[in-house]
This record gives sequence, structure tokens and C-alpha cells, in this order.
Amino acid sequence: MTMKTYNVIGDEQAVHIKAWTDGVLFDANAQQQLQNIARLPFVHGWVAAMPDVHVGKGATVGSVIPTVGAIIPAAVGVDIGCGMMAVKTSLKGKRLPDNLAGVRTAIEAAVPHGRTKGGGRNDRGAWHYIPARVSQAWASLADAFDRIAEKHPKVAKANHVNHLGTLGTGNHFIEVCMDEQDDVWVMLHSGSRGVGNRIGSYFIELAKKDMGHHILNLPDRDLAYLNEGTEYFDDYVQAVHWAQAYAAKNREVMMDRVMMALRETLPMSFQAKVMAVNCHHNYVAVEHHFGEDVYVTRKGAVRAGVGEYGIIPGSMGARSYIVKGKGNAESFCSCSHGAGRVHSRTEAKKRFSLDDHVKATHGVECRKDKSVIDETPAAYKDIDKVMAAQSDLVEVVHTLKQVVCVKG
Repeated sequence: MTMKTYNVIGDEQAVHIKAWTDGVLFDANAQQQLQNIARLPFVHGWVAAMPDVHVGKGATVGSVIPTVGAIIPAAVGVDIGCGMMAVKTSLKGKRLPDNLAGVRTAIEAAVPHGRTKGGGRNDRGAWHYIPARVSQAWASLADAFDRIAEKHPKVAKANHVNHLGTLGTGNHFIEVCMDEQDDVWVMLHSGSRGVGNRIGSYFIELAKKDMGHHILNLPDRDLAYLNEGTEYFDDYVQAVHWAQAYAAKNREVMMDRVMMALRETLPMSFQAKVMAVNCHHNYVAVEHHFGEDVYVTRKGAVRAGVGEYGIIPGSMGARSYIVKGKGNAESFCSCSHGAGRVHSRTEAKKRFSLDDHVKATHGVECRKDKSVIDETPAAYKDIDKVMAAQSDLVEVVHTLKQVVCVKG
């Protein structure tokens, strides 16, 4: 029998919080934010907190929120469907060139990344000429998007096809990694880009307006929710599921572009998709838990049902893990989505120097400049402690260590 590793937090005004946080930082602000969520009347059973838990906008990152009859758009967030994809190749690490700068340059040329020009015309992070593969992928999404935009014109002008197959900024990345058997993997992290942000922001505001004066009764107005049967609930469900499909397709297109870059750069042939995992960690889905069909919102958490594969990345200089779920019902079959921040972006820039970052990313071909200090490994929790805290949620299948990291 697996030993229980979670802690229970609660008060008389709320359902319990079950937190897998032994040995990792769980700050008071994150606890308060979770307690605000736990006070909502439609939470099913309890709220689960993963070991990477930290304060987020709207809702706590690293939280699993099961609800009956309502969804909180801000808990899903604006990077709808954000998640990970990892592909194992037939390459061996020992066959990679000693100098991997050319590999990084090729990936950066193949996948638009970052953000310039305020995200407007000539933004380096968007397509200016749509590749055939991107057009093909967009064709499978376009009709459903048009139906959403026809009813909600404010989402129509979002960046959609020109962001499909692009990386973005912040903690999004593309990495070339090696596992414990010297097999080479490509791993990437991104979501629904500009169009997902527009959809998320739009429905968050609609939820606030829809609640009217009742929003004053919430512990946090960012927890405004949509009830089943109300005007915008079905529209939101339709839009959020579309954005989640877009996010998964976005990762697939990027992965194809990275594999193309590797084939053009490396002096040897190889097979891709020996094993592939593509999973969301910011999303909502209907699932059955403890006798009832519920909406499960995972904000910075991965589904980890029995035998289900997931990806838990570390940071720019730390190990990452391919995992298999144990189906722990107490966590609503979930696990962490990464290491989790321990310092905000602003604090990280103040606390760590460029020299600190260079030392922390030793051996990794990546950007080593001041603009990525907010993503330096020390800004995150220790991934090994995070993994230890959720030993009853997942088992490790592969351990990956990056040798190339591309950041926006």
C-alpha cells in the first residue's frame, strides 16, 4: 500500500485542501488563495494542491479544482491548454556534435519565438508567411473558430493562424534532452498563444459581468464563475475546448518544425516519435470522481490516471521527467506540471546575477543574457524535492537532462 503523502488544510467555512507539499515551499499567500477557492459553494469534495504550488493570477498555480455546475474561467486562465510535448528519437547523445550552437540556431530559425514590436506587425514571434504545414493544421480548426467568433466578435481579431506553431515567451521553451540511456528527446512547452489569451480574457470579463452585484460575495473577484444554464456557460465550454485543441495542435506543428531543423542540421538520419507524449496542464475537462461527473480544472497540473503518461519539467538547468500516473483518487488523478516558481519574475531579476545564471546553466546550450534571468533555475523549486513529494501520484519512466534550451 502506498503511504499517504498529503497534508490536510481547512477551516469551518470551506472544504478541505489536500496538499502534496512535504519538503517543498508552500507560502502563506498561496495557501490563502487556495482557501478562497475552497470557500466556493460548488467545489466537489476538496481542492488538491500539487508540490509545485505557488500564487497565480486568478487562481493558484498547481491547483486541481473539481466543481459541479460551474466553471471559473480565471482558474483555467488565459494560456488555455498550455502544456508539454516530448518525443523520443532514435538518436543517441554520443552522436551529437560537441558544439550544439548550430542546433540551437537551427531550432530558433525554424520556430518563431519571443515577442517584439509589441506583438504587432513584424513581431518575430509570429508567422509573416504561413508555411503549408501551418495552413494545413489551421484548416482543421478554422470552421469551429469561425462559429465562436461569429457569436463573440471580440475574439475574431486575435492572432490565430499566424501564432500556430510558434513558441511564445516567459517559461515556454524547446529543449533537446538526453535520457538515462543516452536516447535523445525533443521536449517543448507552449499553449494556445494569442487566440487562447483573447478567449480566456474575454470570458473572464464576461463572468464578472454576468455575476453582477453577486461578485461582491466572492472572496476574490477573480474567482467569478459561470453557472450551467446561464447565457455564456455553453459558449465558454465550446471556446475553451477549441482553445485546448489549438494548443495541442500548436505543439504538434512546433515539434514537426524542430524535427525538420534537426534533420537539416545533424549529419545523420534518425527516426522520430519512437515515443510521444502530449499533455495539457492548464485546462478544464469533464471527469468522473467520487460518484459524480464534475468539471476538473487543472491550473498548472497534469492528469495522472493509472498508466497515463505525463511530463514534469524542471528548469533551464535541471532534470525533467517522463512519468506514468498512479491514478491516485485523492488528487483527482493529478500531479504537478513542473518545479513551480519560488521567486517571482521581478524578484528573480533582483536576486540573481548573470554570473549566477551562467553557472546554473553550465553545459546547456542556451541564452545566457540578462533578459532570461527571470527563468534562471534558482527561480524555481528543487525539482527533486517536488518529485519526492508526489511519489504516490506518479512513477518516473524516464529522466531527461537538456543539452539545448531555446527560450522566447
